[in-house]
Amino acid sequence: MKKFKGEVVRTKMNKTATVEIIRFKTHPIYKKRMKVKKKFHAHDELGVKVGDQVIITETKPISKTKKWKVLEVVKK
Repeated sequence: MKKFKGEVVRTKMNKTATVEIIRFKTHPIYKKRMKVKKKFHAHDELGVKVGDQVIITETKPISKTKKWKVLEVVKK
């Protein structure tokens, strides 16, 4: 199972949190590290707030866009 650590950037939807994951990738030619951001819609039963650091894990599809679930809150 995949697990990612990220920051909650939006909680406007009902029982859904938008989590932004930041990773660093190395450019294949120039060998410079690049920051790559990606947003995921995650099912939220814990009631997280914007700015919380959370761990999300993949689950079976809950809706059209939600395939992730908030596992735990690391830092509020």
